[in-house]
Amino acid sequence: MKNIEVSKIIDPIPASDGAGVKLKRSIGVEPDYFDPFLMLDEFGSENSEDYIAGFPAHPHRGIETVTYMLAGEFEHKDSAGGKGRMTAGDVQWMKTGSGIIHSEMPAMKEGKLHGFQLWINMPAKLKMKKPEYIYIDKYKMSIHKDENKKITVIAGKFEKAEGPIKGHNIEPTYFDVELKKEKEFNFRLLSTHNSFIYLIYGEIKIGGKNHSKIKDSTLILLTKGEDLKVQAITDAKFLVISGKPINEKIARGGPFVMNTKAEILQAVQDYHNGTFVK
Repeated sequence: MKNIEVSKIIDPIPASDGAGVKLKRSIGVEPDYFDPFLMLDEFGSENSEDYIAGFPAHPHRGIETVTYMLAGEFEHKDSAGGKGRMTAGDVQWMKTGSGIIHSEMPAMKEGKLHGFQLWINMPAKLKMKKPEYIYIDKYKMSIHKDENKKITVIAGKFEKAEGPIKGHNIEPTYFDVELKKEKEFNFRLLSTHNSFIYLIYGEIKIGGKNHSKIKDSTLILLTKGEDLKVQAITDAKFLVISGKPINEKIARGGPFVMNTKAEILQAVQDYHNGTFVK
C-alpha cells in the first residue's frame, strides 16, 4: 500500500466575508481549487465585532456548503424553507443545486464563535437539481473513542463509527480528530481521491518523510495514496477531508459555480429578474 505524505503546507490568509465576518481562508486562495473542494474557511473569534454582522441573505447555485460548528451559535434560514439553529458540534450540509437564497446569522451577542465552512463542487448533472438542506445534530453524530483519540465522523466510516452522509457522488470522508500527545492516527483513504488535513490546534507529523513544522490553523494537502499516518507531537485537533475529483471545467461567479461563463451569466440574470429560486 502506498503511504500518504505531505504534498504542500499552506498558511491560510486573513479575509472577511458576508457583512464583514473575519475568517481564515485557504482553499479558494491557495490552492484556488482542489477538486472537488472549492473553498475552506475557518471562522472564529472571541470578539463579537468580528462576527456579529453575520452572513445576511445571499444566493448560491451549483455547489454544496458544509458548515461545522465548534463553538457558538448560528441561525440558518433559506428560501426552500430550511431553518436551523446550529450549536457547537452541529453540521449543516446544504446542496444548493439550481438555486437557493439563505442567511447565516450569529444567534449570540458575545462569547466565542468558531467553525468551518467547506464548499464542494457539484457535477454538471446535479447543478440544476432541487436544493436540499441536511441538518445534523451533534447528538446524532457517530463517534469513535479510545484511550488515544476521539473521532467525530461527519462523512465516511472509521471502524464502527459511520457518518450520516451516505450515497454521495464524491464519496466523502470528513472526520474531526482529537489525538493525544505522542499517539498515532492511522486510516486508509482511497487513492483515487484528493485529500487534505486542516490542523486546528497542536502540532503534528504526517507520513514517514521529513517535512516542515506543522502547527495551529494550517492546511496540509496530501499526496494520493492509501495509508495515512498522523503522529501528535502535542495534543492536537484536526480535520481529515477527502473526496473523489469531479474532473469537469468550472466557471466561478462569486456565490455561483457552474461549468461555463454563460451559465454564470444566466445565474446572475435569474437572480436579478426574480426567477432564481425555482
